[in-house]
Amino acid sequence: MAFREEEESLVYDVRLSSVGPGRATSSDVFHNLSGLDLAMKLHYLKVVYFFESDAAQGLTVKKIKECLFTLLNHYFILCGRFRRSESGRPFIKCNDCGCRFIEAKCKKTIDEWLDMKEWPFYKLLVSQQVIGPELSFSPSVFLQITNFKCGGISLGLSWAHVLGDPFSASDFFNTFGQTMNNLHLNKPFNIPRSAPTPYQPGSEKDPVSAKRVDQVGDHWIPANNIKMDTYSFHLTSSQMNYLQAKIWGQSVDQTPPFESLCAMIWQSVARVRVGSEPKTVTVCRPDPHHKGNDTMIGNNQVISKVEAGSECSIVDTELRVLASMLVDQGVDERNQIQEAIEKYQGVTDFFVYGANLTFLDLEEINVYDLQLKGHKPKFVYHTLQGVGDEGAVLVLPCPKGSINSDADGKFVTIILSEDEIVKLKSEFKMNGLLV
Repeated sequence: MAFREEEESLVYDVRLSSVGPGRATSSDVFHNLSGLDLAMKLHYLKVVYFFESDAAQGLTVKKIKECLFTLLNHYFILCGRFRRSESGRPFIKCNDCGCRFIEAKCKKTIDEWLDMKEWPFYKLLVSQQVIGPELSFSPSVFLQITNFKCGGISLGLSWAHVLGDPFSASDFFNTFGQTMNNLHLNKPFNIPRSAPTPYQPGSEKDPVSAKRVDQVGDHWIPANNIKMDTYSFHLTSSQMNYLQAKIWGQSVDQTPPFESLCAMIWQSVARVRVGSEPKTVTVCRPDPHHKGNDTMIGNNQVISKVEAGSECSIVDTELRVLASMLVDQGVDERNQIQEAIEKYQGVTDFFVYGANLTFLDLEEINVYDLQLKGHKPKFVYHTLQGVGDEGAVLVLPCPKGSINSDADGKFVTIILSEDEIVKLKSEFKMNGLLV
Protein backbone atom coordinates (compact mmCIF):
# COMPACT_ATOMS: atom_id res chain seq x y z
CA MET A 1 0.00 0.00 0.00
CA ALA A 2 3.01 2.28 0.39
CA PHE A 3 3.24 2.49 -3.38
CA ARG A 4 -0.33 3.80 -3.55
CA GLU A 5 0.30 6.36 -0.82
CA GLU A 6 3.42 7.63 -2.61
CA GLU A 7 1.43 7.97 -5.83
CA GLU A 8 -1.32 10.00 -4.19
CA SER A 9 1.13 12.37 -2.48
CA LEU A 10 3.18 13.24 -5.57
CA VAL A 11 0.67 15.73 -6.98
CA TYR A 12 -1.18 18.02 -4.59
CA ASP A 13 -3.02 21.33 -4.22
CA VAL A 14 -5.38 20.50 -7.09
CA ARG A 15 -7.75 23.30 -8.12
CA LEU A 16 -10.61 23.18 -10.63
CA SER A 17 -12.18 25.88 -12.77
CA SER A 18 -13.64 26.28 -16.26
CA VAL A 19 -12.71 28.34 -19.28
CA GLY A 20 -14.74 29.04 -22.40
CA PRO A 21 -14.62 31.10 -25.60
CA GLY A 22 -14.23 34.85 -25.41
CA ARG A 23 -17.29 35.45 -27.58
CA ALA A 24 -20.78 34.02 -27.18
CA THR A 25 -22.10 31.34 -29.51
CA SER A 26 -25.65 31.61 -30.86
CA SER A 27 -28.24 29.62 -28.95
CA ASP A 28 -29.21 27.44 -31.92
CA VAL A 29 -25.81 25.95 -32.84
CA PHE A 30 -25.48 22.17 -32.73
CA HIS A 31 -22.66 19.82 -33.74
CA ASN A 32 -23.89 16.45 -35.01
CA LEU A 33 -21.59 13.49 -34.55
CA SER A 34 -20.72 11.24 -37.47
CA GLY A 35 -20.91 7.46 -37.26
CA LEU A 36 -17.11 7.31 -36.93
CA ASP A 37 -17.24 9.84 -34.10
CA LEU A 38 -19.78 7.72 -32.22
CA ALA A 39 -17.71 4.56 -32.79
CA MET A 40 -14.94 6.24 -30.74
CA LYS A 41 -17.17 7.60 -27.95
CA LEU A 42 -15.83 5.19 -25.30
CA HIS A 43 -12.18 6.16 -25.88
CA TYR A 44 -10.13 9.07 -24.50
CA LEU A 45 -6.75 10.39 -25.59
CA LYS A 46 -4.37 11.47 -22.81
CA VAL A 47 -1.33 13.62 -23.65
CA VAL A 48 1.21 15.14 -21.25
CA TYR A 49 3.76 17.75 -22.43
CA PHE A 50 6.79 18.48 -20.21
CA PHE A 51 8.50 21.89 -20.40
CA GLU A 52 11.59 22.95 -18.50
CA SER A 53 11.80 26.15 -16.47
CA ASP A 54 13.06 28.35 -19.33
CA ALA A 55 9.84 27.75 -21.25
CA ALA A 56 7.61 28.10 -18.19
CA GLN A 57 9.11 31.30 -16.78
CA GLY A 58 6.44 33.97 -16.44
CA LEU A 59 3.70 31.62 -17.62
CA THR A 60 0.79 32.38 -15.33
CA VAL A 61 -2.65 30.84 -15.11
CA LYS A 62 -4.09 34.21 -16.12
CA LYS A 63 -1.98 34.22 -19.29
CA ILE A 64 -3.01 30.67 -20.17
CA LYS A 65 -6.70 31.39 -19.70
CA GLU A 66 -6.51 34.58 -21.76
CA CYS A 67 -5.03 32.54 -24.61
CA LEU A 68 -7.72 29.91 -24.21
CA PHE A 69 -10.41 32.60 -24.56
CA THR A 70 -9.03 33.31 -28.03
CA LEU A 71 -8.37 29.71 -28.99
CA LEU A 72 -11.81 28.51 -27.94
CA ASN A 73 -13.44 31.13 -30.18
CA HIS A 74 -12.21 28.89 -33.01
CA TYR A 75 -12.85 25.62 -31.14
CA PHE A 76 -16.18 26.57 -29.56
CA ILE A 77 -17.52 23.06 -30.30
CA LEU A 78 -15.24 21.72 -27.56
CA CYS A 79 -17.03 23.90 -25.02
CA GLY A 80 -20.44 22.38 -25.67
CA ARG A 81 -22.27 19.63 -23.81
CA PHE A 82 -23.80 16.41 -25.03
CA ARG A 83 -27.52 15.99 -25.50
CA ARG A 84 -29.66 13.25 -27.04
CA SER A 85 -32.16 13.56 -29.84
CA GLU A 86 -35.61 11.98 -29.61
CA SER A 87 -34.17 8.78 -31.07
CA GLY A 88 -31.45 8.74 -28.41
CA ARG A 89 -28.57 9.69 -30.75
CA PRO A 90 -26.01 11.96 -29.02
CA PHE A 91 -25.13 15.39 -30.38
CA ILE A 92 -23.33 18.47 -28.99
CA LYS A 93 -25.18 21.63 -28.07
CA CYS A 94 -22.68 24.47 -28.50
CA ASN A 95 -23.64 26.34 -25.34
CA ASP A 96 -20.23 27.72 -24.23
CA CYS A 97 -20.19 25.73 -20.97
CA GLY A 98 -16.42 25.52 -21.38
CA CYS A 99 -13.51 23.17 -20.91
CA ARG A 100 -12.39 22.13 -17.46
CA PHE A 101 -9.13 23.72 -16.25
CA ILE A 102 -7.00 22.08 -13.53
CA GLU A 103 -4.08 23.53 -11.59
CA ALA A 104 -1.77 21.33 -9.50
CA LYS A 105 1.71 21.10 -7.97
CA CYS A 106 4.24 18.27 -7.95
CA LYS A 107 6.83 17.47 -5.29
CA LYS A 108 9.45 16.34 -7.81
CA THR A 109 11.52 18.01 -10.49
CA ILE A 110 10.81 17.13 -14.11
CA ASP A 111 14.06 15.15 -14.33
CA GLU A 112 13.16 13.20 -11.20
CA TRP A 113 9.72 12.46 -12.60
CA LEU A 114 11.02 11.26 -15.98
CA ASP A 115 13.72 9.15 -14.33
CA MET A 116 11.08 7.24 -12.35
CA LYS A 117 9.52 5.77 -15.51
CA GLU A 118 6.46 4.89 -13.45
CA TRP A 119 3.96 5.07 -16.29
CA PRO A 120 0.83 4.58 -14.12
CA PHE A 121 1.79 7.78 -12.24
CA TYR A 122 1.25 9.84 -15.39
CA LYS A 123 -2.48 9.72 -14.78
CA LEU A 124 -1.85 12.23 -11.99
CA LEU A 125 -0.81 14.83 -14.60
CA VAL A 126 -3.91 14.58 -16.79
CA SER A 127 -7.57 14.23 -15.88
CA GLN A 128 -9.03 10.71 -15.85
CA GLN A 129 -12.61 11.96 -15.92
CA VAL A 130 -14.88 10.41 -18.55
CA ILE A 131 -18.14 11.65 -20.03
CA GLY A 132 -21.12 10.94 -17.77
CA PRO A 133 -22.94 9.73 -15.85
CA GLU A 134 -24.60 13.18 -16.03
CA LEU A 135 -24.25 13.61 -19.76
CA SER A 136 -25.43 17.20 -20.06
CA PHE A 137 -22.91 18.45 -17.45
CA SER A 138 -19.80 16.56 -18.60
CA PRO A 139 -16.93 18.47 -20.27
CA SER A 140 -15.24 16.67 -23.16
CA VAL A 141 -11.85 18.44 -22.82
CA PHE A 142 -9.72 18.87 -19.68
CA LEU A 143 -6.51 20.92 -19.49
CA GLN A 144 -4.17 20.49 -16.53
CA ILE A 145 -1.10 22.55 -15.68
CA THR A 146 1.18 20.99 -13.06
CA ASN A 147 4.02 23.04 -11.56
CA PHE A 148 7.16 21.07 -10.65
CA LYS A 149 9.54 22.14 -7.91
CA CYS A 150 12.27 22.88 -10.49
CA GLY A 151 10.14 25.60 -12.10
CA GLY A 152 9.15 23.44 -15.05
CA ILE A 153 5.60 22.50 -15.89
CA SER A 154 3.57 19.80 -17.54
CA LEU A 155 0.51 20.47 -19.67
CA GLY A 156 -1.96 17.60 -19.67
CA LEU A 157 -4.69 17.25 -22.29
CA SER A 158 -7.61 14.88 -21.81
CA TRP A 159 -9.50 14.68 -25.10
CA ALA A 160 -12.74 12.73 -25.62
CA HIS A 161 -12.11 10.75 -28.81
CA VAL A 162 -15.71 11.31 -29.89
CA LEU A 163 -14.60 14.86 -30.78
CA GLY A 164 -11.86 13.83 -33.17
CA ASP A 165 -8.84 11.63 -33.77
CA PRO A 166 -5.31 12.18 -32.35
CA PHE A 167 -4.49 14.49 -35.25
CA SER A 168 -7.43 16.76 -34.42
CA ALA A 169 -6.26 16.84 -30.80
CA SER A 170 -2.67 17.61 -31.84
CA ASP A 171 -3.80 20.42 -34.12
CA PHE A 172 -5.84 21.91 -31.27
CA PHE A 173 -2.94 21.91 -28.82
CA ASN A 174 -0.38 23.13 -31.36
CA THR A 175 -2.73 26.04 -32.09
CA PHE A 176 -2.86 26.67 -28.36
CA GLY A 177 0.94 27.06 -28.49
CA GLN A 178 0.58 29.67 -31.23
CA THR A 179 -1.75 31.74 -29.08
CA MET A 180 0.65 31.42 -26.13
CA ASN A 181 3.43 32.78 -28.32
CA ASN A 182 1.26 35.74 -29.37
CA LEU A 183 1.09 34.54 -32.96
CA HIS A 184 -1.86 35.51 -35.12
CA LEU A 185 -4.29 32.66 -35.66
CA ASN A 186 -4.66 32.32 -39.40
CA LYS A 187 -7.30 29.70 -38.82
CA PRO A 188 -10.99 29.47 -39.67
CA PHE A 189 -13.62 28.77 -37.08
CA ASN A 190 -14.62 25.12 -36.75
CA ILE A 191 -17.84 24.44 -38.62
CA PRO A 192 -20.47 22.37 -36.80
CA ARG A 193 -21.53 19.29 -38.71
CA SER A 194 -25.12 19.14 -39.94
CA ALA A 195 -27.57 16.34 -39.17
CA PRO A 196 -26.62 12.90 -40.52
CA THR A 197 -28.21 11.63 -43.72
CA PRO A 198 -30.81 8.85 -43.43
CA TYR A 199 -29.40 5.33 -43.22
CA GLN A 200 -28.94 3.55 -46.55
CA PRO A 201 -28.89 -0.27 -46.17
CA GLY A 202 -25.49 -1.74 -46.90
CA SER A 203 -23.52 -4.56 -45.34
CA GLU A 204 -25.50 -6.51 -42.76
CA LYS A 205 -22.38 -7.72 -40.95
CA ASP A 206 -20.85 -5.74 -38.12
CA PRO A 207 -17.31 -4.55 -38.93
CA VAL A 208 -14.38 -6.57 -37.63
CA SER A 209 -12.53 -3.45 -36.41
CA ALA A 210 -15.34 -2.30 -34.12
CA LYS A 211 -17.04 -4.39 -31.46
CA ARG A 212 -20.63 -3.90 -30.38
CA VAL A 213 -21.19 -3.89 -26.62
CA ASP A 214 -24.11 -3.67 -24.23
CA GLN A 215 -25.37 -0.12 -24.03
CA VAL A 216 -23.45 1.98 -21.51
CA GLY A 217 -26.15 4.63 -21.19
CA ASP A 218 -24.83 8.04 -20.21
CA HIS A 219 -21.56 6.79 -18.68
CA TRP A 220 -19.19 6.54 -21.63
CA ILE A 221 -16.50 4.03 -20.68
CA PRO A 222 -16.23 0.34 -21.71
CA ALA A 223 -16.14 -2.40 -19.09
CA ASN A 224 -12.98 -4.56 -19.16
CA ASN A 225 -13.17 -8.22 -18.23
CA ILE A 226 -9.54 -8.18 -17.09
CA LYS A 227 -7.32 -5.63 -15.36
CA MET A 228 -5.34 -3.61 -17.89
CA ASP A 229 -1.86 -2.15 -17.47
CA THR A 230 0.30 0.30 -19.41
CA TYR A 231 3.96 -0.05 -20.29
CA SER A 232 6.07 2.39 -22.31
CA PHE A 233 9.61 2.22 -23.61
CA HIS A 234 11.97 4.06 -25.93
CA LEU A 235 13.61 2.35 -28.89
CA THR A 236 16.85 3.91 -30.06
CA SER A 237 17.76 4.17 -33.73
CA SER A 238 20.33 1.39 -33.12
CA GLN A 239 17.64 -0.91 -31.77
CA MET A 240 15.36 -0.13 -34.71
CA ASN A 241 18.20 -0.87 -37.13
CA TYR A 242 18.81 -4.17 -35.32
CA LEU A 243 15.14 -5.09 -35.64
CA GLN A 244 15.06 -4.19 -39.34
CA ALA A 245 18.18 -6.22 -40.01
CA LYS A 246 16.77 -9.19 -38.07
CA ILE A 247 13.63 -9.18 -40.23
CA TRP A 248 15.00 -8.19 -43.62
CA GLY A 249 18.71 -8.98 -43.54
CA GLN A 250 20.55 -6.98 -46.18
CA SER A 251 17.48 -6.58 -48.41
CA VAL A 252 17.01 -3.07 -49.78
CA ASP A 253 13.27 -3.71 -50.20
CA GLN A 254 12.37 -3.32 -46.55
CA THR A 255 9.00 -2.71 -44.97
CA PRO A 256 8.76 0.65 -43.13
CA PRO A 257 9.81 0.67 -39.47
CA PHE A 258 6.25 0.98 -38.12
CA GLU A 259 5.06 -2.25 -39.73
CA SER A 260 8.29 -4.07 -38.81
CA LEU A 261 7.93 -3.05 -35.17
CA CYS A 262 4.24 -3.97 -35.08
CA ALA A 263 4.99 -7.37 -36.63
CA MET A 264 7.40 -8.12 -33.80
CA ILE A 265 4.89 -6.98 -31.16
CA TRP A 266 2.08 -8.96 -32.86
CA GLN A 267 4.14 -12.15 -32.74
CA SER A 268 5.26 -11.47 -29.17
CA VAL A 269 1.65 -11.04 -28.02
CA ALA A 270 0.79 -14.30 -29.80
CA ARG A 271 3.53 -16.05 -27.84
CA VAL A 272 2.17 -14.95 -24.48
CA ARG A 273 -1.46 -15.71 -25.41
CA VAL A 274 -1.10 -19.44 -25.50
CA GLY A 275 -4.06 -20.99 -27.31
CA SER A 276 -5.66 -17.66 -28.25
CA GLU A 277 -3.16 -15.86 -30.47
CA PRO A 278 -4.60 -12.81 -32.26
CA LYS A 279 -5.35 -13.82 -35.87
CA THR A 280 -6.87 -10.42 -36.67
CA VAL A 281 -5.44 -7.00 -35.79
CA THR A 282 -6.56 -3.43 -36.39
CA VAL A 283 -4.25 -0.72 -37.77
CA CYS A 284 -5.13 2.97 -37.36
CA ARG A 285 -3.18 5.54 -39.34
CA PRO A 286 -3.66 9.10 -40.64
CA ASP A 287 -5.79 9.66 -43.71
CA PRO A 288 -3.55 11.50 -46.22
CA HIS A 289 -6.63 13.08 -47.83
CA HIS A 290 -7.54 14.91 -44.61
CA LYS A 291 -4.10 16.36 -43.82
CA GLY A 292 -4.24 20.09 -43.36
CA ASN A 293 -8.04 20.13 -43.19
CA ASP A 294 -8.47 22.25 -40.05
CA THR A 295 -11.98 23.53 -40.74
CA MET A 296 -13.56 20.59 -38.96
CA ILE A 297 -12.59 18.49 -36.00
CA GLY A 298 -13.56 14.86 -36.37
CA ASN A 299 -12.47 11.26 -36.64
CA ASN A 300 -10.85 10.82 -40.03
CA GLN A 301 -8.07 8.31 -39.40
CA VAL A 302 -8.00 5.15 -41.52
CA ILE A 303 -9.18 2.10 -39.54
CA SER A 304 -8.11 -1.14 -41.24
CA LYS A 305 -8.46 -4.80 -40.40
CA VAL A 306 -5.65 -7.26 -41.17
CA GLU A 307 -6.70 -10.90 -41.04
CA ALA A 308 -4.11 -13.67 -41.04
CA GLY A 309 -6.62 -16.48 -41.51
CA SER A 310 -7.65 -19.26 -39.16
CA GLU A 311 -5.02 -21.69 -40.47
CA CYS A 312 -2.13 -19.25 -39.97
CA SER A 313 0.08 -19.59 -36.90
CA ILE A 314 1.24 -16.11 -35.90
CA VAL A 315 3.98 -17.56 -33.70
CA ASP A 316 5.43 -19.65 -36.53
CA THR A 317 5.05 -17.10 -39.32
CA GLU A 318 8.20 -15.22 -40.34
CA LEU A 319 8.26 -11.62 -39.18
CA ARG A 320 8.80 -10.37 -42.73
CA VAL A 321 5.55 -12.07 -43.75
CA LEU A 322 3.62 -10.49 -40.87
CA ALA A 323 5.14 -7.09 -41.65
CA SER A 324 4.20 -7.41 -45.32
CA MET A 325 0.64 -8.33 -44.32
CA LEU A 326 0.38 -5.14 -42.27
CA VAL A 327 1.47 -3.13 -45.32
CA ASP A 328 -0.45 -4.86 -48.11
CA GLN A 329 -3.48 -6.65 -46.67
CA GLY A 330 -5.22 -3.96 -44.62
CA VAL A 331 -8.89 -3.45 -45.48
CA ASP A 332 -10.27 0.00 -44.66
CA GLU A 333 -13.44 -0.53 -42.62
CA ARG A 334 -14.53 3.05 -42.09
CA ASN A 335 -17.55 2.69 -44.35
CA GLN A 336 -18.64 -0.51 -42.61
CA ILE A 337 -18.25 1.14 -39.20
CA GLN A 338 -20.25 4.14 -40.37
CA GLU A 339 -22.99 1.86 -41.74
CA ALA A 340 -23.13 -0.15 -38.52
CA ILE A 341 -23.55 2.97 -36.39
CA GLU A 342 -26.25 4.38 -38.67
CA LYS A 343 -28.04 1.02 -38.85
CA TYR A 344 -28.60 1.32 -35.11
CA GLN A 345 -29.41 5.05 -35.43
CA GLY A 346 -26.34 6.03 -33.44
CA VAL A 347 -27.74 4.52 -30.24
CA THR A 348 -25.95 1.16 -29.96
CA ASP A 349 -22.44 1.38 -28.47
CA PHE A 350 -19.26 0.23 -30.20
CA PHE A 351 -15.57 0.50 -29.41
CA VAL A 352 -12.52 0.23 -31.68
CA TYR A 353 -9.32 0.28 -29.62
CA GLY A 354 -8.94 -3.17 -28.12
CA ALA A 355 -11.74 -4.81 -30.10
CA ASN A 356 -8.77 -6.51 -31.78
CA LEU A 357 -5.14 -6.01 -30.92
CA THR A 358 -4.87 -2.43 -32.24
CA PHE A 359 -1.81 -0.65 -33.63
CA LEU A 360 -1.89 3.17 -33.82
CA ASP A 361 0.57 4.79 -36.20
CA LEU A 362 1.19 8.22 -34.67
CA GLU A 363 4.60 8.76 -36.29
CA GLU A 364 3.30 11.62 -38.43
CA ILE A 365 1.58 13.41 -35.57
CA ASN A 366 3.21 16.76 -34.79
CA VAL A 367 4.14 15.72 -31.28
CA TYR A 368 6.85 18.32 -30.70
CA ASP A 369 5.39 21.26 -32.62
CA LEU A 370 3.91 22.79 -29.47
CA GLN A 371 6.40 25.45 -28.37
CA LEU A 372 6.50 27.87 -25.46
CA LYS A 373 8.83 30.87 -25.88
CA GLY A 374 10.58 29.00 -28.67
CA HIS A 375 11.22 25.93 -26.51
CA LYS A 376 10.00 22.50 -27.53
CA PRO A 377 8.80 20.00 -24.91
CA LYS A 378 11.43 17.94 -23.15
CA PHE A 379 9.14 14.95 -23.49
CA VAL A 380 5.58 14.20 -24.65
CA TYR A 381 3.66 11.19 -23.39
CA HIS A 382 0.60 9.72 -25.14
CA THR A 383 -1.73 7.04 -23.87
CA LEU A 384 -5.37 5.98 -24.13
CA GLN A 385 -8.20 5.42 -21.69
CA GLY A 386 -11.01 3.02 -22.50
CA VAL A 387 -9.06 0.30 -24.36
CA GLY A 388 -10.76 -3.09 -24.70
CA ASP A 389 -9.34 -6.41 -23.54
CA GLU A 390 -7.42 -7.19 -26.75
CA GLY A 391 -5.15 -4.20 -26.10
CA ALA A 392 -3.57 -1.38 -28.08
CA VAL A 393 -0.08 -0.24 -29.13
CA LEU A 394 0.84 3.40 -29.81
CA VAL A 395 3.95 4.16 -31.87
CA LEU A 396 5.29 7.73 -31.81
CA PRO A 397 8.49 9.43 -32.93
CA CYS A 398 11.29 10.50 -30.61
CA PRO A 399 12.81 13.55 -32.31
CA LYS A 400 15.79 15.49 -31.02
CA GLY A 401 15.02 17.41 -27.89
CA SER A 402 12.91 14.61 -26.46
CA ILE A 403 13.68 12.35 -23.54
CA ASN A 404 16.61 10.59 -25.22
CA SER A 405 17.47 13.02 -28.05
CA ASP A 406 17.24 10.28 -30.68
CA ALA A 407 15.88 11.62 -33.95
CA ASP A 408 15.35 8.16 -35.48
CA GLY A 409 14.05 6.42 -32.37
CA LYS A 410 10.51 5.44 -31.50
CA PHE A 411 8.48 5.74 -28.33
CA VAL A 412 6.05 2.86 -27.77
CA THR A 413 3.16 2.63 -25.33
CA ILE A 414 1.48 -0.75 -24.89
CA ILE A 415 -1.86 -1.25 -23.12
CA LEU A 416 -2.58 -4.90 -22.32
CA SER A 417 -3.59 -7.09 -19.41
CA GLU A 418 -1.28 -7.01 -16.39
CA ASP A 419 -0.18 -10.62 -16.92
CA GLU A 420 0.62 -10.06 -20.58
CA ILE A 421 2.71 -6.97 -19.86
CA VAL A 422 4.98 -8.95 -17.52
CA LYS A 423 5.45 -11.72 -20.10
CA LEU A 424 5.97 -9.28 -22.97
CA LYS A 425 8.93 -7.66 -21.25
CA SER A 426 10.73 -11.01 -21.35
CA GLU A 427 9.84 -11.44 -25.03
CA PHE A 428 11.18 -7.98 -25.87
CA LYS A 429 14.45 -8.68 -24.09
CA MET A 430 14.87 -11.84 -26.17
CA ASN A 431 14.32 -9.74 -29.30
CA GLY A 432 16.94 -7.19 -28.25
CA LEU A 433 14.44 -4.36 -27.73
CA LEU A 434 14.90 -4.05 -23.97
CA VAL A 435 18.10 -4.17 -21.96
